[in-house]
Amino acid sequence: MTDEHAKRGIDFDKPNAARVYDYLIGGKLNYAIDRMFAEQLLAVRPEARDLALLNRRWLRRAVRFGAEQGIRQFLDIGSGMPTVGHVHEVVQAIDPESRVVYVDNEPVAVAHSEIVLKGNDNAEMVQADAEFPADVLEHETTERLLDFSRPVMVVMAAFVHFIPDERNPAGLIAAYRDALVPGSYLALSSGTFEGQGEEVRRAAELYQKSGTNVFARSRDELRALLDGFEILPPGIVFTPEWRPDDPSEVGENPELASQLALVARKN
Repeated sequence: MTDEHAKRGIDFDKPNAARVYDYLIGGKLNYAIDRMFAEQLLAVRPEARDLALLNRRWLRRAVRFGAEQGIRQFLDIGSGMPTVGHVHEVVQAIDPESRVVYVDNEPVAVAHSEIVLKGNDNAEMVQADAEFPADVLEHETTERLLDFSRPVMVVMAAFVHFIPDERNPAGLIAAYRDALVPGSYLALSSGTFEGQGEEVRRAAELYQKSGTNVFARSRDELRALLDGFEILPPGIVFTPEWRPDDPSEVGENPELASQLALVARKN
């Protein structure tokens, strides 16, 4: 490990979920340990690459929906790598003045953001542990870019399924909710075992063995995390079912996406 890697806290000894996801969607910001784990995952779930892309497409549709509702401020929790087609590109194509704060504690994501977002005055990365909302909400970058007296869309894409019940995900979401004014939105996706086969549990076991536990949740379990939010149509559905650009994109078996998604509004 180089001095720079040590300084940034980059760990080559185990795969990182953000870097594995980056590899699955075709990114270059990953290491041999991440690629090795991803290939093990693909052996168990050959569709894993497609599933990651489905989640990314849902994310783009969700933030575009937010922008169409007039939202011009976005807080992306556990954002991973700000790669092509990420939140800032989608919303700033609608309004270049849209502001985006990405949050992640993965040093590679943070380092890469400095390159991707260079020259973009309205989008920045905050290096913080999103399970400590005050560290995010009171960060100088967040306070400079986002005005919480106006509506914000909070994005939690493939984030809460890494948080066990004993770490109180409902309380975590509530802490971000309480910072929002009415008319704000939450876009959330999560892995689920609902309607899934045994291969999904085997994939979750792989993550567990790698040191990253996955806590898949049902629709009812996700709904229980969303006190104070109104879930908007079409409700809690599999990612390709959430407001597809074309009905043909849903396919005959949307449950194969293995992730549930929703957008909710604070009233």
